[in-house]
Amino acid sequence: MSVSELYSQYTRVWIPDPDEVWRSAELTKDYKEGEKSLQLRLEDETIREYPIDVQGNQLPFLRNPDILVGENDLTALSYLHEPAVLHNLKVRFLESNHIYTYCGIVLVAINPYEQLPIYGQDVIYAYSGQNMGDMDPHIFAVAEEAYKQMARDEKNQSIIVSGESGAGKTVSAKYAMRYFATVSGSASDTNIEEKVLASSPIMEAIGNAKTTRNDNSSRFGKYIQIGFDKRYRIIGANMRTYLLEKSRVVFQADDERNYHIFYQLCAAASLPEFEELALTCAEDFFYTSQGGDTSIEGVDDAEDFEKTRQAFTLLGVRESHQINIFKIIASILHLGNVEIQAERDGESCSISPEDEHLSNFCQLLGVEHSQMQHWLCHRKLVTTSETYVKTMSLQQVVNARNALAKHIYAQLFDWIVGHINKALHTSLKQHSFIGVLDIYGFETFDVNSFEQFCINYANEKLQQQFNLHVFKLEQEEYMKEQIPWTLIDFYDNQPCIDLIEAKLGILDLLDEECKVPKGTDQNWAQKLYDRHSGSQHFQKPRMSNTAFIVVHFADKVEYLSESFLEKNRDTVYEEQINILKASKFPLVADLFHDGKDSAPAAATSSKISVRSARPPLKASNKEHKKTVGHQFRTSLQLLMETLNTTTPHYVRCIKPNDEKLPFCFDPKRAVQQLRACGVLETIRISAAGYPSRWAYHDFYNRYRVLVKKKELANTDKKAICKSVLESLIKDPDKFQFGRTKIFFRAGQVAYLEKLRADKFRAATIMIQKTVRGWLQKVKYRRLKAATLTLQRYCRGHLARRLAEHLRRTRAAVVLQKQYRMRRAHQAYQRVHRATVVIQAFTRGMLVRRIYHQVLREHKATIIQKHVRSWMARRCFQRLRAAAIVIQCGFRRLKAKQELKALKIEARSAEHLKRLNVGMENKVVQLQRKIDDQNKEFKMLSVQLSAITSTHATEVEKLKEELACYQQSQGGDSSPQLQEEVESLRTELQRAHSERKVLEDAHTREKDELRKRVAELEQENALLKDEKDQLNNQILCQSKDESAQNSVQENLLMKKELEEERSRYQNLVKEYSRLEQRYDNLRDEMTIIKQTPGHRRNPSNQSSLESDSNYPSISTSEVGDAEDALQQVEEIGLEKAAMDLTVFLKLQKRVRELEQERKKLQVQLEKKEQQDSKKIPAEQPSSDLDLDQDADLAYNSLKRQELESENKKLKNELNELRKAVAAQASEHSAAHDTPDSYCLLLNQLKLAHEELEVRKEEVLILRSQIVSADQRRQAGKGSEPNINARTSWPNSEKHVDQEDAIEAYHGVCQANRLLEAQLQAQSREHEEEVEGLKAQVEALKEELDKQQQTFCQTLLLSPEAQVEFGIQQEMSRLTNENLDLKELVEKLEKNERKLKKQLKIYMKKVQDLEAAQALAQSDRRRHELNRQVTVQRKEKDFQGMLEYHKEDEALLIRNLVTDLKPQALAGTVPCLPAYILYMCIRHADYVNDDLKVHSLLTSTINGIKKVLKKHSDDFEMTSFWLSNTCRLLHCLKQYSGDEGFMTQNTAKQNEHCLKNFDLTEYRQVLSDLSIQIYQQLIKISEGLLQPMIVSAMLENESIQGLSGVKPTGYRKRTSSLADGDKSYCLGAIIRQMNSFHTIMCDQGLDPEIILQVFKQLFYMINAVTLNNLLLRKDVCSWSTGMQLRYNISQLEEWLRGRNLHQREVAETMEPLIQAAQLLQLKKKSPEDADAICSLCTALSTQQIVKILNLYTPLNEFEERVTVAFIRTIQAQLQERNDPQHLLLDFKHMFPVLFPFNPSSLTMDSIHIPACLNLEFLNEV
Repeated sequence: MSVSELYSQYTRVWIPDPDEVWRSAELTKDYKEGEKSLQLRLEDETIREYPIDVQGNQLPFLRNPDILVGENDLTALSYLHEPAVLHNLKVRFLESNHIYTYCGIVLVAINPYEQLPIYGQDVIYAYSGQNMGDMDPHIFAVAEEAYKQMARDEKNQSIIVSGESGAGKTVSAKYAMRYFATVSGSASDTNIEEKVLASSPIMEAIGNAKTTRNDNSSRFGKYIQIGFDKRYRIIGANMRTYLLEKSRVVFQADDERNYHIFYQLCAAASLPEFEELALTCAEDFFYTSQGGDTSIEGVDDAEDFEKTRQAFTLLGVRESHQINIFKIIASILHLGNVEIQAERDGESCSISPEDEHLSNFCQLLGVEHSQMQHWLCHRKLVTTSETYVKTMSLQQVVNARNALAKHIYAQLFDWIVGHINKALHTSLKQHSFIGVLDIYGFETFDVNSFEQFCINYANEKLQQQFNLHVFKLEQEEYMKEQIPWTLIDFYDNQPCIDLIEAKLGILDLLDEECKVPKGTDQNWAQKLYDRHSGSQHFQKPRMSNTAFIVVHFADKVEYLSESFLEKNRDTVYEEQINILKASKFPLVADLFHDGKDSAPAAATSSKISVRSARPPLKASNKEHKKTVGHQFRTSLQLLMETLNTTTPHYVRCIKPNDEKLPFCFDPKRAVQQLRACGVLETIRISAAGYPSRWAYHDFYNRYRVLVKKKELANTDKKAICKSVLESLIKDPDKFQFGRTKIFFRAGQVAYLEKLRADKFRAATIMIQKTVRGWLQKVKYRRLKAATLTLQRYCRGHLARRLAEHLRRTRAAVVLQKQYRMRRAHQAYQRVHRATVVIQAFTRGMLVRRIYHQVLREHKATIIQKHVRSWMARRCFQRLRAAAIVIQCGFRRLKAKQELKALKIEARSAEHLKRLNVGMENKVVQLQRKIDDQNKEFKMLSVQLSAITSTHATEVEKLKEELACYQQSQGGDSSPQLQEEVESLRTELQRAHSERKVLEDAHTREKDELRKRVAELEQENALLKDEKDQLNNQILCQSKDESAQNSVQENLLMKKELEEERSRYQNLVKEYSRLEQRYDNLRDEMTIIKQTPGHRRNPSNQSSLESDSNYPSISTSEVGDAEDALQQVEEIGLEKAAMDLTVFLKLQKRVRELEQERKKLQVQLEKKEQQDSKKIPAEQPSSDLDLDQDADLAYNSLKRQELESENKKLKNELNELRKAVAAQASEHSAAHDTPDSYCLLLNQLKLAHEELEVRKEEVLILRSQIVSADQRRQAGKGSEPNINARTSWPNSEKHVDQEDAIEAYHGVCQANRLLEAQLQAQSREHEEEVEGLKAQVEALKEELDKQQQTFCQTLLLSPEAQVEFGIQQEMSRLTNENLDLKELVEKLEKNERKLKKQLKIYMKKVQDLEAAQALAQSDRRRHELNRQVTVQRKEKDFQGMLEYHKEDEALLIRNLVTDLKPQALAGTVPCLPAYILYMCIRHADYVNDDLKVHSLLTSTINGIKKVLKKHSDDFEMTSFWLSNTCRLLHCLKQYSGDEGFMTQNTAKQNEHCLKNFDLTEYRQVLSDLSIQIYQQLIKISEGLLQPMIVSAMLENESIQGLSGVKPTGYRKRTSSLADGDKSYCLGAIIRQMNSFHTIMCDQGLDPEIILQVFKQLFYMINAVTLNNLLLRKDVCSWSTGMQLRYNISQLEEWLRGRNLHQREVAETMEPLIQAAQLLQLKKKSPEDADAICSLCTALSTQQIVKILNLYTPLNEFEERVTVAFIRTIQAQLQERNDPQHLLLDFKHMFPVLFPFNPSSLTMDSIHIPACLNLEFLNEV
């Protein structure tokens, strides 16, 4: 392929740029050989002419096709050069936010300066077990590759992490170690992996510091060896350190800090344990304040210090040692603050003896103050003859002080490293190790000194090892593929290394100059100039005589020779060291003793070598001290030897910018680091050979479009590939055919991509041409047809218009004629009518004029009259209106005031009551007023009648007197009498008128009162209506709120129940895991203990004993939990949620009652044992036995009476509970039926009192039992009492001294016993007092709460106060009801348990009596001389199986241990469960509790043993899951509980258990079922998981849809062979068919089968989605299409098996949405809205991750732009999504075993002969 073909028009190239390093451009015309320039168009559309070096023929670099941009591996690029590498890293980092990229064997890690969610446990498990090329680049992938190669090749591994400060080396090394600790785990219980991780915070505290480039920069190098055993689990670790930057202890540049530990200690100085350190803030110390700011943004030094202390504790550093370490660190700070005063002569100085910091320094280190004060300012000179003490100048003293501080810190650093190594050391044999090297990268600053020289020297050595390893891998690859090997020239930096470390090299000359007494840096530099001036790697600067330049592999570095000698000598005065050796603190003295750091005894091959990187410090006078350069060269040599014996893995960390900005990329800085870390060298070596490598089938799939049709007939893909390449690429040197791959030179893949794109483009043009021609033809035909139609219609329209014109013309003539005639007739008629009208109007006008004149005169008169009257009336009305307005205004003011008062009063809730009360009072007052007026009226009427009667009598008297007078006087006085009569008549009329007025007033007032009463009654009725309406509104609101609250409570209860079930099942899973681990450890111990020559008994018995720890009756809490869960399953979650609070409260009381029951049971067992012991001795003590029998009979009668009473109470309480439930369902108990609640509460109180009485009777019975026991014991001890009585008279005799002493001791013991009893009573009293205090405190708290609520209610409105009061009353009544219900349930449960126990003991007594009667009958039967045979009557099979106790082991072996599921094919499903239940039923029938306990325990242990033996057998696990569930269902179905017997037939009810309550064993079987279910899921997931990724993502379900992109050095597993490990979707479906068939055949419940497939489909969804999120190569449109097709096939399978439930389908929803996301358009804002509305099951991180990973497979697809992704993020930022990126594929849904009764009866089950159960007898 010629140059002209490559550099043609539209070809894109890279040209150098001073700002961006490299810039992209496009050729505007073809290039021809010999031209001196290229015509280019830049990206900003500017035209530029690029000159070309014709002699060197240096054309610009070609740019890769866009389809290759953003690749995971840089070696996959067709054109391998610096601009391509830089651009690919930039695109991945900025656009996709990918910080990891492969470059062959190197992982390039760019520091994002931001915390990314890609290091969680889920990501670790996602990368665990995966091949390196299958997943996106990650530090976990490198760690997994190292771990896998160690296990596969059994060779030690190393991970070399390098980079400059701030590039993220420490974090990468930390994550690698975390991966090993998580994946491998620990081989013992020492948690060594936690200790390995705990060493990180310690080393960061003492070895890391803030620099201008990094806030947490490692100022030393370290190599950590993590040891593994034969099972590849961590057993220990070892750490080596290199070249600690000691100068940082005494000096920091601007904006830098000292080591973190100093600032952490200052931040914690206020703690009480650190008061003796005398520390203050960091700004007060010279050694911590030179850099300026002493804090780091976002870092809490006090919190970090706490983590450091916790790490010390975890590593076994005692608290005392920690305090001593902190004392030494604090002493360094105080040493830096010592004030040194110069003397006048300038050659001496002194330190004040009162210097506070020197005193603190000496006190903290335990040294003498005076000596340290003296030797800080003096030094000793030793000659051959004598010794001199010499003073030092101020600068010399400061240097000596700084040297001492550095030396102390360095020794402490080495001691801590040694202690960490001791903590990580192990005595177990090491099989292999993985080393993690975190070492500084190549450094170059403005001023480079001794530290930079050593760092760059180490990088030279590492780069040489890296080049050799890359070269070796390339050679191995070519040899493995059997292609011709040509020598590749690569950069060898051995001359540079020889310049540094060879004989008379830089280091040798430096050591030689250090030996010279008056050696200087200038002399040493001059020696370098003289010796190495001819070396190509050494140069002398032009403007300096004290500097030199070394040409390193990365760049030229100029070193300043100043202080080289001092740093190399590392001189510390011996006198100061001797003072520290004499410290009174052992730790300080040990730090400076000779040989303290010497390594322990040389480790053998079975141990990890603990070797310090710093050789021991030796006395300077006695023996030659090794220089720092010599020590560093030695430790570096040891490191290289270790690395050369391991397989290295390289991680190169890149710092993207110097400002520490997140996701900001500086090309200049990145290129510098890429050149320095060897990435470009790797690219150059790869590009020199055959960098592009394709597997044959991948090449065929990608480029088969270039194959001719006749060649496709050949089935040999390899031959097709060869023929195609030979025809397309003419130069045979451009490619090579290997054994499994095709190797291409650089640029050939781009050429093939160009041919492929051209082929597609030509095909596209042909398709477009054909389609466009067809479209034009269709358009022409359509236009022609339309034209003909238009012409036809136009011509018809013109003809119709002409005919219409003719018709209209003729009609117009006719119309004109008629119109003219009509118009002339109308003119005549109009003139005639006008004349007549004018005449009539004229005559009428004259008449009307006369009439109007007369009428106006008459009306004027009337108007004058009315106007005058109107004026008078208006004046009167104006005055009256003014008065009315004034009255109205005043009345309105009064009315408003009353209305305002009424409104204020109406707002209160008490207004209704007060209004009603007021109205009643008013009515009563009015009634009283009416009564008073009636009484008054009656009195007035009586008075009136009396007056009238007296008046009548007086009139009669007067008449009589008048008559008498007339008779006596005659007719002389008649006028006077008449006058008197007239006056009396007038008085009488006046009285009548007054009476009438009074009557009228009375009637009027009475009417008014009646009206007022009627109005008040009406108002009262209205107020009552308003009150009813308000009450109804309150009721409706309370009902709605209560309904909403009940719904919310139901939902919360459901959620809590699911969470509780999940937690419980996780505990069961953890218990089974721990049990398995215990069994494994026990097996290992037995293997270790087993010695040759001894036979070991089988461990079946021991395992059975260890597994049979189930009690006969376990804790009732478990049983209660099972009952509650069963109630939930039966009555539904909504109803169960209402009683769940009662259930939770019941559990507490249940525990107490259970303990009390156990105590009673123990007492009764003791009593039985005593009874059994006293049976032989019954005859001599007949009277005592009669008393005991009487007591027993009395107790039994009393118990029966209690049982009957308890039954009555139980019935009454059930009725009360039903009534309460009915009222609670109506939701109106709190408002309308308070009387009913009071009635219920009274009844409950009465029931509670009765139960208390019964409880007291139970206590009396218990005391009687105890007294009976005591009497029995007293009966035993009666003999010694008799002897005591007989010996009583002897007490009056003389007592010996010994007897008196013994008596005294006895009295002392009695006193001690009494004292102990008194103390016990006092403790009980104190406990009661504390309980009462607690009750008082609780009452106080309740009172405070009530006061708070009362204050809150006062702040509310009156309506809210009423509502709040109603709610409080409802809640109080509900709580009281629940408490009473809880108490009743507790008493019922206790009564039921006591009843069952009494039944058991009554049966035992009856059996004992029957046995005694049988024995007596046998003794009487000896009189018969012949035996009588009794014929047994044939009976039906009762569904019980009898076996002897000795046959139990055989039953378990034949029915459980040795049973194969295939043996029961064709029989009843779950047959072993039915057989076991029939055996249990017989044991229950004969009332043998030991037999039931033994059978169930043996069965459970046998099932566990079978499952442990067949831990990978799906069929066996499913078989025992179905049988365990069936046995559990049988125990429930035939338990006798009414809740489980609703579906039983009458025959089945006969098969119920009669004597035993196996609730606890039901719980044990439920736990066992959970364990079996979890094992079943584990087995099925283990079978399915290897198939998922290949079948769902990689296999081509739709042939020809997917394409293969070029891959780099890291090949995908699917590309390694043609389907060796590949699976199709059919394999998954076949496997699930197998699962479904097995579970259905074995009779597993359909609900459990549904839950199994729900779990499996979730696992398929999680594994597929996790791989999709971690693999760039599968995020494409074609993969989305494949996924949609595969998911539809799985859904079709679910529908075919009738498993397509909503819960199962929802588990696949995230994967369905991910597939749709891959297929949707991703351009416009409308597309963003569609994605956000569609992808509801995916989190924001997952959506953004898929969009970032989306990769087009050809040139016709477009990438997702960064702006579109930002739009998606902006729209989704309000979501509250979880923070994790991946799904937890190990998550297991909680399993629920619904009750599923069997329709079979026990008597219809037939036992096949193949089970070998002939010893079972049918009853």
